[in-house]
Amino acid sequence: MTTSAETAVHNGKLFIHTVGCQMNELDSELVVAALRKHGYELTADVADADTVLFNTCSVREHAEHKIYSALGRLKYSKRKRPDQVIGVMGCMAQKDQKLIFQKAPHVDLVVGTGQLSEIPLLIDNARENRERQMAISLARRDATRQKVADSFESYDPLRDPEMRPSAFQAYVRIMIGCDKFCTYCVVPMTRGPEQSRSPKHIVQEVQQLAAEGVKEVTLLGQTVNSYRHTENGREYRLSDLIASFHDTPGLERIKFVTNYPRDMTDDLLQAVRDLPKVAHYLHVPAQSGCDEMLKRMKRGYTVEHYREMMHRIHETVPDCSVSSDFIVGFCGETDAAHEKSMELIREFRFKNSFIFKYSARTGTKADAIMLDDVPEETKRRRNNEMLDLQNEISEEDNAARIGREYDILVEGPSKSAVKAGDDDSIPQTQLSGRTRCDRIVVFDGNRRLTGSTTRVRIDDCTATTLIGTIVTRELQHTADGGLPILG
Repeated sequence: MTTSAETAVHNGKLFIHTVGCQMNELDSELVVAALRKHGYELTADVADADTVLFNTCSVREHAEHKIYSALGRLKYSKRKRPDQVIGVMGCMAQKDQKLIFQKAPHVDLVVGTGQLSEIPLLIDNARENRERQMAISLARRDATRQKVADSFESYDPLRDPEMRPSAFQAYVRIMIGCDKFCTYCVVPMTRGPEQSRSPKHIVQEVQQLAAEGVKEVTLLGQTVNSYRHTENGREYRLSDLIASFHDTPGLERIKFVTNYPRDMTDDLLQAVRDLPKVAHYLHVPAQSGCDEMLKRMKRGYTVEHYREMMHRIHETVPDCSVSSDFIVGFCGETDAAHEKSMELIREFRFKNSFIFKYSARTGTKADAIMLDDVPEETKRRRNNEMLDLQNEISEEDNAARIGREYDILVEGPSKSAVKAGDDDSIPQTQLSGRTRCDRIVVFDGNRRLTGSTTRVRIDDCTATTLIGTIVTRELQHTADGGLPILG
């Protein structure tokens, strides 16, 4: 295969490795779709690829270490593949910039979160000229807010079904960036200022996805419920946006993540309650149950604010599941502060919580002015204590659902079935799907149920999963042709 430059020969095989959040997964889908238009073909084996991309995350230190380790394993790859191009894209690229070239001199291109549309051209340039390519957005302090925002392009031109969570599920970015500036977080620097996409463009994208067979869309934003956009003289909030495409034919379920506690408005909760396709599930990070820690994190709310929000959620949508995030071992966190976070989990009994040990991130306020003074072993102990508590609560709440029946949107073979190397030629397998309240359910069934909604009775559970059986209904043969139906 040749690129636009006749001298730049390569085999057309593309390997891409993605770490981080759903936003990164969507970015990878869009980049792959663009490269396919230039003749590239995906491969799951990095050893086969003349083009290797790493889509990176900077939120946790561990994610960065994984990328640098993966890059290290490619140190001598070009000895066998002189036309190989290795690129780093995403949040780590925007944050570390030239540092990546210093740590991994064999890297050919570094591309920030706002320049993903340039990747096909940058790859061509790197391969033709054998010169390093770097494209990044402006830093928050380098120009006016508008100029910085303009340098972070919302890149949503193409979609690629192979890169989605499943053939029936897709992510839709409704906004980029963040203006909250929590002291521990790099996202305002790596993703730029908060910007909401046009409702018209979002509706068109959802309609296109539904026409391609997508049954479930998840709307993405760093603080998704902060969505605001004025179009044709009308201001659209998240509730208005969801209502504008809710009735799209073929679409069955709508989710959105991640929510910010102070922006959980009543109109949004009423939309969750009243619009049948909207999942009764909200992910609303608390981060801590201690007011002093929340203040040091610059989260913009108190425990009482969070408590009031939770009461409104359960009053408006009584069966709504809520999940949360917590950081343990943040600067200055005492055992007493940690216990307050534990109490918050006991009080609100979250469906699940994503629990992280604090790690200082270069460029954040916490790293600049606070001391990372909680020992690693203390962080590990608090992390395990919180995880044990959350698992105990999750298992108890799941057990209360044994004997109930739920409509499940079937996503496909379960992780266990895939891990076991389930034979695709055998139709019967363990399937996985989710309830409207986003609880994972596994059950035995035919692969053909993937993408459909089926009724399942819950027979057992673990802390993370409901285990069930398909509910069958028998219809007696009649003149109108009634037959037994497998739900």
